[in-house]
Amino acid sequence: MTSVITLLTDYGLEDGYVAACHGVIARLAPEARVIDVCHLIPAGDVRRGAAVLAQTIPYLPEGIHIGAVDPGAGGSRRAVAIEAGGRVFIGPDNGLLSWAVHAGGGARAAYEISNDDCFLRPASPTFPGRDVFAPVAAHLYGGLALAEVGPQVPVSGLVTLPEPTTVLRDGSVEGEVVSVDRFGNTQLSIGAGDLQALGVRVGDTLGVWLGRRRFSLPYRETYAAVPPGELVAFTDSAGLIAIAVNCGDAAQRLGLPPGAHVRLSPTYRK
Repeated sequence: MTSVITLLTDYGLEDGYVAACHGVIARLAPEARVIDVCHLIPAGDVRRGAAVLAQTIPYLPEGIHIGAVDPGAGGSRRAVAIEAGGRVFIGPDNGLLSWAVHAGGGARAAYEISNDDCFLRPASPTFPGRDVFAPVAAHLYGGLALAEVGPQVPVSGLVTLPEPTTVLRDGSVEGEVVSVDRFGNTQLSIGAGDLQALGVRVGDTLGVWLGRRRFSLPYRETYAAVPPGELVAFTDSAGLIAIAVNCGDAAQRLGLPPGAHVRLSPTYRK
């Protein structure tokens, strides 16, 4: 059943942290195939990591998925292994895994990772990705039973991030910025189906409210459908509405960090 081990971290690519995790897995499970999901999550940005992992999971094989965006490393937060469908998610119990677990069908069982026979020794309190998550994943890949990583814990007690909200009312849809990618594209919680429910189709112009600011925005198939430097809304690869600037940074131009509230409405059609 386990075909891959995947890694998502905020470790960056300037240091040897990612290589160390790969090395631990290669030493303990040399036959394992490792897929790097992302290592450029902004430092400590649990919400961004959760969004990237959840939106990638549907395209990954069943396997063991490590998430290491862990601003609480060395503190009181626990490490967990969560079974969801045919997958196991390993990481800190800080909400990072929660959206991906939901995308994987929901948690069936959860275990606190506490069996130090599965860790590297000595284990650093500040590098659980290398010393706890990676070796535990490798041992599970090699046949260790999930229940052997530590005691079972109630799935109801796992830390979960609040789901992004979307509300349809008064001929408009209100949502929030789920995440901002490295290009400055702002992904909203508003889906293409929400706009369809309002009668909006590609080629229309949207009304956009950002607090007290209001402006119009073309709704097109892609950011390249407008001239360089122009704002545009489109449906991204996750089926969510994104606001972008062709060859620019929409988040910076509009001041739209993750969590910012946005309202969209139909205005007029060509």
